Amino acid sequence: MPRIDRKARGERFSRKSFGMTELSSQLPAEPISAVGIVASPIKAPDGYCVVAQTTDGSDADLWKDGLFKSKVTRYLCFTRNPGLDVVTDVKLTDIKDALPEGFTPLQETLDSKEAAMRKRRLCVRVSPRAAAQTAVYDIQIVAKSKYHLVNYTCVGEINNMFLWYRFGDVQPQKHQMANKSSSEAPAKLRSTGRPDCERQSSGSGIKTALDDVPFVVSEKFHDTKDKMQQVNLMGITIKSLAEIEEEFHYNFTTERSIVR
Repeated sequence: MPRIDRKARGERFSRKSFGMTELSSQLPAEPISAVGIVASPIKAPDGYCVVAQTTDGSDADLWKDGLFKSKVTRYLCFTRNPGLDVVTDVKLTDIKDALPEGFTPLQETLDSKEAAMRKRRLCVRVSPRAAAQTAVYDIQIVAKSKYHLVNYTCVGEINNMFLWYRFGDVQPQKHQMANKSSSEAPAKLRSTGRPDCERQSSGSGIKTALDDVPFVVSEKFHDTKDKMQQVNLMGITIKSLAEIEEEFHYNFTTERSIVR
């Protein structure tokens, strides 16, 4: 299952000079967000682009044996699904080599859950989009080592084919820019709306405009307990505590006499 039709492929790869193959100079709109391996090109997950052919139209099977025709096939695939993560780097290592720090190996196929590769191991590094400055935008497979892709970087060799990828700057998504603008606006309002509450650095401490302002009860509210007068509100008389105790005082003389 080729990525492009024959006519488009002929136009795309016809410009060759001095061993250089020139692809489109324009980056795709979105960086690659995930990379995988599939056993069958027609069973790739939805939204994934399968690299089924090399740049010269040869089969891009990553498993094929040079001496014997094998029924086992493996093809590289990737997706540019806009999301929170992007692929920032790709590495090819021997299966026995230590895993590069920060990289995740592609160990099984996405469709059949079988071993992804035999002698080599493809590893990818995925980072949050918001923290990434550059990311991988395209991956190509070249059948001959003498050809070099303009603006691409060679990852390594697998089954006499060469894996190339292209870097590009990561642009913030529209919703990220909108969130950034909305978060900056309230901060500006907070810093200018209440100048009397702004904190100022003074010596070793932090002071506000309300510091050193005494907080005391007004003198007119002092010693009012003894001067409280009766207040009649809608027929209800409000009495002081002393008046209530005097009116309803009961000395329990009868009860005490019985107990004795």
